[in-house]
Amino acid sequence: MFKAIFTNSFGILFSRILGFIRDLLTASILGANVYSDIFFIAFKLPNLFRRIFAEGAFSQTFIPSFTRSRHKGVFAVYIFTLFLSIILVFTLLVNLFPAIAAKSIAVGFDEKTIQEASVFVAINFWYLPLIFSVTFMAALLQYKNHFATTAFGTSLLNLALILALLLAKGSAPKEVVFYLSWGVVFGGVLQLVAHIVALKKLGLCKILIGGLKHLRTKKQSIKNETSTFKKEFFPAVWGNSTAQISAFLDTWLASFLSFGTISYLYYANRVFQLPLALFAIATSVAIFPKVSRYLKNDDHAKAKAYMKKAFWFLTYLLSGSAVVGFVFSHEIVWLLFQRGAFNTHDTLNTALVLQMYLIGLLPYGLGKLFLLWLYASQKQLKAAKIATYAVIANVVFSLSLIKPFGAAGLAFAGTLAGFVSFFLVVKEFGTKEFLSFLRSKHTLLLLLYTLALLTVSLFVESSLPQLGISP
Repeated sequence: MFKAIFTNSFGILFSRILGFIRDLLTASILGANVYSDIFFIAFKLPNLFRRIFAEGAFSQTFIPSFTRSRHKGVFAVYIFTLFLSIILVFTLLVNLFPAIAAKSIAVGFDEKTIQEASVFVAINFWYLPLIFSVTFMAALLQYKNHFATTAFGTSLLNLALILALLLAKGSAPKEVVFYLSWGVVFGGVLQLVAHIVALKKLGLCKILIGGLKHLRTKKQSIKNETSTFKKEFFPAVWGNSTAQISAFLDTWLASFLSFGTISYLYYANRVFQLPLALFAIATSVAIFPKVSRYLKNDDHAKAKAYMKKAFWFLTYLLSGSAVVGFVFSHEIVWLLFQRGAFNTHDTLNTALVLQMYLIGLLPYGLGKLFLLWLYASQKQLKAAKIATYAVIANVVFSLSLIKPFGAAGLAFAGTLAGFVSFFLVVKEFGTKEFLSFLRSKHTLLLLLYTLALLTVSLFVESSLPQLGISP
């Protein structure tokens, strides 16, 4: 378990570092102008569909269904061809009517800019069928407990974009966007090739070839399995859309506040997402196939023992990250962002927003862990209902806290919604089972660990100004 978690975490960290380099190069070579906005808009649309449709919802529904299938090859090929066909038709429509697609996400652009953006929207959208194919293959690799290829796969996209920027250096902004757009497609191709090689090495290509051969003759035998998959997939789509909806809500509400508020939320959330991705998401992805397999074999005891290990592992890491991040929020924001137009006032505001986010790091991260139990148990509809309640809570808290507390209020509203989601997920998992996790020597150790970490952090933080390190 831990080997898979560390593989995922290191892959995510490596990709984030390359992503940071990519962002620096983009700002340096392309700058901040209408063409940079055009590229971000062009890439945002397929990326949005990837996050909502391909990655989370597909993997969380496919792996449990594939695990339970009696004709795995046939089932996998059928689902892949069905979804890829839909995505390809959608991609062709976007390429035929790119201006409509551009207008749907960039409402504020004038007609001339929409026409310029539409060309790049059409190119970038070819990333979607490529990354869906990668997601499908990644799910098969996860079933075989192979995580390295997918963990480091995103780095290939960042490398492709870095290469595109270096090749485009010195070119006109519009030409730079062309290079970047084709860099996105090339990055998708690289990810696809890497996953095909991994599938071949693990012998999974034989399963798919066999499934393709017997698809016609055995299609009826998987009818119930595919029907169940389709019923579970759409609730999973909604469950995975709520985070995007909440982010959109925060941005929309922040637009009514003073200038800079949206940026405070964006930069603080970037920092908050790092421990969440490195620990919570990496752990959930790593243990999901095993938990699905145990539940499929009705071995609930082993599944819960596995969950308990992951629970305490995550609790220690997320608690430590939350304490250190909260105490050093000012220093973290200063180190990462305070330069140029980003001044001391911006650092103070962003640090406060980051603190509000970090209060919810532990429940938010653990909530993702317990959500995988619902998905592995094929309770996607329950997970979707919980996600709906969390969105409603976020709306209520945001509207209540925005006026008195501004950006910090919006961040804290998201944290409170995270607590709501966590309690509902734990209730569905089993309150007694959860309390049995807490009846452990780890509870006292965690308390001592948190107090020691808080004491040391406060001492170090108070010493920093004397050393001239803190702003």
